[in-house]
Amino acid sequence: MIPVLWSAGGLLAVDKPAGVAVVPGRSMRDGAPLRVRLEAQLGRPVWVVHRLDRDTSGVVLFALDTATHRAASLAFERGLAAKLYLALVSPPLPGPVRVDAPLVPARRSRMRIAGPGEEGKPAVTELTPLETFGDVALVEARPLTGRTHQIRVHLRHAGAPLLVDPQYGRPDPVTERALGGASDAVVLDRTPLHAAGLMLPAAEGLPAVDVQAPLPADMARALALLRQRRWNGSDVPGG
Repeated sequence: MIPVLWSAGGLLAVDKPAGVAVVPGRSMRDGAPLRVRLEAQLGRPVWVVHRLDRDTSGVVLFALDTATHRAASLAFERGLAAKLYLALVSPPLPGPVRVDAPLVPARRSRMRIAGPGEEGKPAVTELTPLETFGDVALVEARPLTGRTHQIRVHLRHAGAPLLVDPQYGRPDPVTERALGGASDAVVLDRTPLHAAGLMLPAAEGLPAVDVQAPLPADMARALALLRQRRWNGSDVPGG
């Protein structure tokens, strides 16, 4: 069952689980995509307004009719949507930073920062550290543009890559022991990036949107371990 977070005026916001693609891709190894699952759950067609990466969890907005879909898609194209993400990174950011770095496609469906003389797509992300736990930090990311893998690449560019990200050089899962726990049970085996909030002002044909998605269980468990580690006084780099 896909959790429905909010619905009004021809729009529907759901909480996407990690590991589920929003729309059909080249591989169906993860089963039916989110749109197909939601249509089966609701017994009606839905239209995708925006997307998240397969391993990113959190708020995804759908439209329930074509007119609302056109209006919402236009609002996103105009940059009216305010998106808030939470990420677990290592090493931490030293402080808030605004990353203004255009992106270009790279090999294997990845993106990279445009080099000198390359004309990339403009990409801007505001990054703010919220909590620091020695070598790991919880970061708030606010993308002001909507490029593929934007937050992941900008975090890496800022020197604070995601704790796990197989596409960008962090393939190993994170265990409880690595976060201060006592066991070798895996806590994070996907990119710890969560779309925590989405806001859209009211416009002709659209209601105002202000939706939040709770932190998923894996990221919440990682934070609990990190906070306990800090409480125990072992919050040192490499700890």
